[in-house]
Amino acid sequence: MTHPKTAENMMNGAGPIEQALLPRLLHITEAAAIAAAYQMGRGDKMLADHVAVEAMRRMLNKLDMRGVIKIGEGERDEAPMLYIGEEVGTGKGNIVVDIAVDPLEGTNLTADGIPGSIAVMAMAEPGGLFHGPDVYMDKIVVGGDVVRYEKEHPDERINLDFPVAHNLQIVANALNRDIDELVVVILDRERHKKKIEEIRASGARVSLVSDGDLMPGIATAIRGSGVHVVMGAGGSGEAVLTAAAMKILGGKILARLVLPNVANGESEEMIAKEKEEKMPRLVTMGITEDSINDVMDTNKLVPGKDVIFAATGITPGQFLKEVNLFGGGDARVHSVSMGSSGVVKFTDTIYIVDKEETPVRLM
Repeated sequence: MTHPKTAENMMNGAGPIEQALLPRLLHITEAAAIAAAYQMGRGDKMLADHVAVEAMRRMLNKLDMRGVIKIGEGERDEAPMLYIGEEVGTGKGNIVVDIAVDPLEGTNLTADGIPGSIAVMAMAEPGGLFHGPDVYMDKIVVGGDVVRYEKEHPDERINLDFPVAHNLQIVANALNRDIDELVVVILDRERHKKKIEEIRASGARVSLVSDGDLMPGIATAIRGSGVHVVMGAGGSGEAVLTAAAMKILGGKILARLVLPNVANGESEEMIAKEKEEKMPRLVTMGITEDSINDVMDTNKLVPGKDVIFAATGITPGQFLKEVNLFGGGDARVHSVSMGSSGVVKFTDTIYIVDKEETPVRLM
């Protein structure tokens, strides 16, 4: 008889995707991370992205599954690999998945040797991931403490349409902190100038990042990370990947689609031109000018029940270490993986090419 809280019981409750593919997911993100790490600091973001994509694609195509890229490197005519709609896997077996990938989240960060870049992936059953268009999403991300607080105080909920100070007060209440103890991560963009001013005016502290707010979003659900809220407009794919992790960790994301020219405050002429270019594609995905402003929560972005997620650090981040490269192709990587069963693993992995030449060292 198993104890209800044992690892055995949790894994027995895992879905078929988690049982079959979660152990393999790390091999994919780690292969991409190591490939990108060899280009770290070399100033060529295109090459860094290229080698990460190629490594991830090769590993994906070794899995016995039928997978479709829902969040990828762009449309088929815009990207030569891991494009939206691409089919991956061997085609063998009964596992069918939708996939969200970012082989190199933070291309500039890797190229310039700046902290925060990762290789990341999520999978779910067909229809389990929002098929997001290549536009922005304005969002707010918080951890499980806020979710629990909202359940206990139904009249106090974060809301994308409410003032920044209102949302931050709810987070402070949930964490039993003062607002001036909160850290809010936001992309350092001109479009966020007003929001940054509002955050600071509320008394909270701002942590600006040049690129890559996906992992800071996930960090809101990990105690001790030092990140309490993520706000601002960024890529829709990154929002879906964040939502996949938050669904597993019990956190929350609220997001809505926004055209880049709208988010960046461009002229009416430029906004009209962008609408003309992008709305036909959005309409085919069920998104109209009336619905584009609808707010989506975690379950809308990731409705799947059998969800898995993995990320590997390339340069150092909030809670993932960087790739360490040794002579002869050896590497040490730090990753996080998780599934809907509630199993979350932080993994420190060493890849040894020559077992006689390379001893294993504690670090």
